[in-house]
Order: sequence, then C-alpha cells, then structure tokens
Amino acid sequence: MKVDVKTLDGATMSAEWATHPVGSALHIAPAFVATAVDESSGVETTIEAHYKLHRGRYVITRIINRAIADDFNEDRLKHTAPQAIVQTAIPRCIALQLDDSPDAGWTTVADLTSLDGRIIPPWMAQAVVKRGVKDERWEVIEILYGTAALADLPPVKLIAAELDVPERTASDWIQKARAAGWLAGLSSNVGRPANG
Repeated sequence: MKVDVKTLDGATMSAEWATHPVGSALHIAPAFVATAVDESSGVETTIEAHYKLHRGRYVITRIINRAIADDFNEDRLKHTAPQAIVQTAIPRCIALQLDDSPDAGWTTVADLTSLDGRIIPPWMAQAVVKRGVKDERWEVIEILYGTAALADLPPVKLIAAELDVPERTASDWIQKARAAGWLAGLSSNVGRPANG
C-alpha cells in the first residue's frame, strides 16, 4: 500500500519534522496526516494522528474516506482499515541519529527499513544479541519498541522477529531497556505484557 505522509501543514514528512523527543534517542513528529488510495475499490482514506504522551503512542483523531472513482465500492467507503495506514506512516515520523558525532544528521526509521520490510539490518541484529552488548542493544530495542508502540502494534512480537530471539527474551530486554531509561514516553498495551 502506498501511503503519502505529510505534516499538518502539508509538507512532506521527513526527519526534519521529527522534533519531539521520546525515549532517550528518538525524535518523532508531533502529528501527521497520511493518505492512502485503494485503486481497486476507488476509495481514498486520509487519517490524522497526534502523539499523546499519556498514551505513549499516536492516536488517530480524524478519518476521512471519499470516493475517487465512479464505480467505487460502497462497503469500502463505509468501513476502513486505518491501522494499516498508520503502520505504514509511523516509520516516516520517527527519526534517530546513527552516530554520536556533533554534526550527525537525523534519519527516519523508514530510511533504514529494507525492501523485505525489516527495520534493522541482519548484521545489526546479529551484533546486538551477543553477550555483553548493552547500550547498543537498548538503542535497537528502543528503535523497534518505539516503532511498534507508536503504531499500536505488539512490540514483543516485532522485537522477537527482527532480532530472531524468543518472545520471552524480547520481553525481558524491553523491561531492562525501560529500567535503564531508554523507553521514556513510549508505552504499549498490545500483545504480551512487558511492563509498559
């Protein structure tokens, strides 16, 4: 699904609009507008979402469906699936710096995502699961947890899949990352409990 993501002012979403800090290393756009066109049904869906600190994620505040073809599907116009649009939009609204140098630029999670849909490259996943790797692991946990939690997806499942670890390990790492202060402003009630 192709999703066009913009700021509330209509600018194309990029790392520069991710100005709100969450966690210890992420910045997110405070709000976004995402539009998806379903050519087969002749329906365009636009959603507006805002980050809500007390919920630790983006919350959809508006959904607009409109017919864009004469032979549109009335059922699709009445019933939308905004979660898929949000899931596609969120990685464009989260930014991070890939190194610690003072002149390091910001990049979006979408820029990291590979063609096969992975957020973290396999070499990075292999590196952070090794024993003794702590801060690097928590940084990756924060990226993955943030991506899932902000989209209201199960973080434990995403982390387990991305890092190729059991869900129990992913849950334990989430708890430890939170205890180390890496997940401030991010929370999830989706999937398996992991203390937030």
